[in-house]
Amino acid sequence: MINLNINKKIIFGALRNTSLVILGTALLAFGTAVFLFPFGLITGGVAGLSIIVEQALSGALSKDSAAAILTWLTFFVGLAVLGRSFAIKTLVSTLVYPPSLSLAMLLVSDNVLNGYFSLDGNESSLILAAAAGGALIGAGCALSFLGGGSTGGTDVFAFIICKRFPKLKSSKVIFAIDAMIILLGAFIMRDLVITLLGIFSALTAALVIDKIFLRGERAFIAAIVSDRYDYIATLIINELGRTATIIDTVGAYSGEHKIMLTVSFTMTEYSKLMSIVNRVDPSAFITVHAAHEIGGEGWTK
Repeated sequence: MINLNINKKIIFGALRNTSLVILGTALLAFGTAVFLFPFGLITGGVAGLSIIVEQALSGALSKDSAAAILTWLTFFVGLAVLGRSFAIKTLVSTLVYPPSLSLAMLLVSDNVLNGYFSLDGNESSLILAAAAGGALIGAGCALSFLGGGSTGGTDVFAFIICKRFPKLKSSKVIFAIDAMIILLGAFIMRDLVITLLGIFSALTAALVIDKIFLRGERAFIAAIVSDRYDYIATLIINELGRTATIIDTVGAYSGEHKIMLTVSFTMTEYSKLMSIVNRVDPSAFITVHAAHEIGGEGWTK
């Protein structure tokens, strides 16, 4: 019976995570196709490169076609360099993003829903597109991350660089790559207003990701009390890539001696940690709280 409950938790957890990644990727595609592509707003990533490619080729390759090519190109680069574990995390988004983007681009036609999603090019429309596009992209990325997935794209190159230079933080490298894409877009588009609105949209996306995904926090600490603490600790090291602290405790009510594990982790690792604990000991007692600051190896002060 316990095994059946464990299997149900694993199955429902996998379905939940996959649904979050699919929904997040669809929102990302919708925000990009409806609000960024029509106005050439470059916020970095595959979407920004797709706009640049279309402009550089004078429309010979459509934005969605360029996005599809770049998405699959970065996926196979990640598979070759970063391995199967990274590729698996990005596979769902890689499969969903290109067709979702192409379908969403159809919505901006004047012939679809009486042009409901077709915005004109006035100043208010541009500001609305930048804000709404950034918000939807941020929400889409956050949902994908909460599902334990990754949107892949140009982030692959950041992870490759960090693999070569371990002291670099992936977040800073990703920021640098997106900044270079925006600067390249500014050179190609030659429109200061569009460039500034693209930066504003990118900042909006980052803010939404922080509020939904990180919830304003950057790290968390879990306290896990379980009779199978040794196996959980082994999986935390081998599968999560984190370590744990083993603490002897005594139950105040029962007076029994117990072992408690404490582990520090990021929100991207939340789903995997919960999966490990539920797989090993569904009755384990877990508390999770936000960490104001964590320093030391693997973290920054």
